[in-house]
Amino acid sequence: MASTLSAIETQAINAIRMLAADAVEQAKSGHPGMPLGMAPAAYVLWNDFLKHNPTHPHWPDRDRFVLSAGHGSMLLYALLHLTGYDLPLDELRRFRQWGSKTPGHPEYGHTPGVEVTTGPLGQGISTAVGLALAEHKLAAEFNREGHTVVDHYTYVLASDGDLMEGVSGEASSLAGHWGLGKLIVLWDDNHISIDGDTGLSFGEDVLKRYQAYGWHTQRVDGEDLGALRLALRAAQVDARPSIIAVRTVIGAGSPKAGSHKVHGEPLGPEALEATRNNLNWPHPPFEIPREVYEHLRAAVARGQRLEADWNARMQRYAEAYPEEAQELKRRLKGALPPLDWEAILPSFSGKLATRAASGKVLDALAPRLPELLGGSADLTPSNNTQAAGMQSFSRENPRGRYLHYGVREHAMGAILNGLNLHGGYRAYGGTFFVFSDYMRPAIRLAALMGTPSIFVLTHDSVAIGEDGPTHQPIEHLASLRAMPNLWVVRPADALETAQAWRLALERREGPTALVLTRQALPVLERGTLAGAEGTLKGGYVLSERPGARATIVATGSEVALALEAQKQLEAEGIAVRVVSLPCWEAFEAQPESYREAVLPKGLPTLAVEAGASFGWERYADAVLGLDHFGASAPYPAVYENLGFRPGAVVRAVLELIQV
Repeated sequence: MASTLSAIETQAINAIRMLAADAVEQAKSGHPGMPLGMAPAAYVLWNDFLKHNPTHPHWPDRDRFVLSAGHGSMLLYALLHLTGYDLPLDELRRFRQWGSKTPGHPEYGHTPGVEVTTGPLGQGISTAVGLALAEHKLAAEFNREGHTVVDHYTYVLASDGDLMEGVSGEASSLAGHWGLGKLIVLWDDNHISIDGDTGLSFGEDVLKRYQAYGWHTQRVDGEDLGALRLALRAAQVDARPSIIAVRTVIGAGSPKAGSHKVHGEPLGPEALEATRNNLNWPHPPFEIPREVYEHLRAAVARGQRLEADWNARMQRYAEAYPEEAQELKRRLKGALPPLDWEAILPSFSGKLATRAASGKVLDALAPRLPELLGGSADLTPSNNTQAAGMQSFSRENPRGRYLHYGVREHAMGAILNGLNLHGGYRAYGGTFFVFSDYMRPAIRLAALMGTPSIFVLTHDSVAIGEDGPTHQPIEHLASLRAMPNLWVVRPADALETAQAWRLALERREGPTALVLTRQALPVLERGTLAGAEGTLKGGYVLSERPGARATIVATGSEVALALEAQKQLEAEGIAVRVVSLPCWEAFEAQPESYREAVLPKGLPTLAVEAGASFGWERYADAVLGLDHFGASAPYPAVYENLGFRPGAVVRAVLELIQV
């Protein structure tokens, strides 16, 4: 039998419902159905369980709440406003309007209290696995007997759509395998999607699937506050990740309750008025009774007490374990320790694939950066992502710093973002460059949130050879370069690779993609003109000849090709300069005077890159690129037959300067 709601509980839940419905109606846009149905469960979670401090949204040991069903953003905005976050009522009135703090979907860094930009369905719950993993690992690393300083939950509100998406299955499988017991998902089990009843396309037993993943599962009535409280308490104490199927009615209280019509459109004036009457809510839009504010804003004093208690525990911890406390504080701030890069980064000679050079750089960095946390989507030997001495993470070894994701690129990208959002770790993950397609949504969300995730993408071109067109990236450089706030680095040799890692680790404002070769490349001769540190500026003059009549600009393996062409042109009496441009985005961040010195506008420029020519028009007058798919053969034959040889570069330069 459902528990009876007190008067203040009823008012608080209906305040959440009506704020959401009124804001959607005023915007003439939005999704009122989920907030109306899930308001009771959200109330119980936020009022009775969630450990948070509205006056300090970034308190390190707070619980994390992830609205994976981001279309129901007004539910979160109502909760943030009512519990005392810096989100005034006027911002709710401006829902989905230009410049408001209440965009259509929650955006990290834009609205106080929003932990994740959840974006496409499935990404939120998957990113939450990374948040929970970070808590799990930090607790194993820093907690001591009698001194618990890392101890919080990650809560997720997920929809049917979230659980239909493949990425959520990948991430949930990993969460169960890893035993992330402080991850708790409330599933809004309302049986409705945009097209209609979920039975149109979704007939599986979700809880049995999650049992198979190794999760703790429960089912409750979404209107029964007592059952919700019991279920959440049971989830908190179970050692497994938990999912609670919360059976709700979408659009509860409205005339459209239970219909897909209430999912993604305003109720309309008549239905909204009927909803007011059904809920016995006599107040005009955006008016909240004083007693509701008093009830829900008790979260402020409660949160301040919780944070003060944590600060006291941290003080006692620092007295008992001063070095560990100092290290934890540093890592939670995201600051790197002092690093003598020249002394740390290895030197190279001979020939070496940049993926192999990357592995050697990680060998040097891992002992000096305890926050460095790596992994690969079942391609560790190919990606060279496991540093020497880096133990594998598992249930039995939670302090291990290497993550085996299995063949789950989608989940890896989202989990990386969660790890880096949480604080305490700098996480990277590897796969083949062509498979970046599989985690593009996570890469895009990292760029949108400004999350410093590092994507290690090896096998960077048609030089993958025999694996053929399905595995040879052609359009991927152009595609990722088109993404705002993602820095794409394609180093020319081992020395540039070392600097690329420095660039990625020092960057805090967004993600970096390191694009690395399978095949061995020569360590380039630089003379006294420029060192590989030019990588930090995105591009530099690698080889200059007096009286240069043209510039050859290249990236990655094609830089060595450009240098060979330079020698052949010099033998014919034609001087050219060679520019290595490993990172367009870092180059664009340099002063105009520097960019002009590297790529003078008055000097004819040829770009050489074994990928799509799209985008090079910003730098070059002509492009030797590849605007069709590759072929299966040993890579020297592929390069030769596709025109990536010194003679082809020489001919292109001669055509450019019309000799």
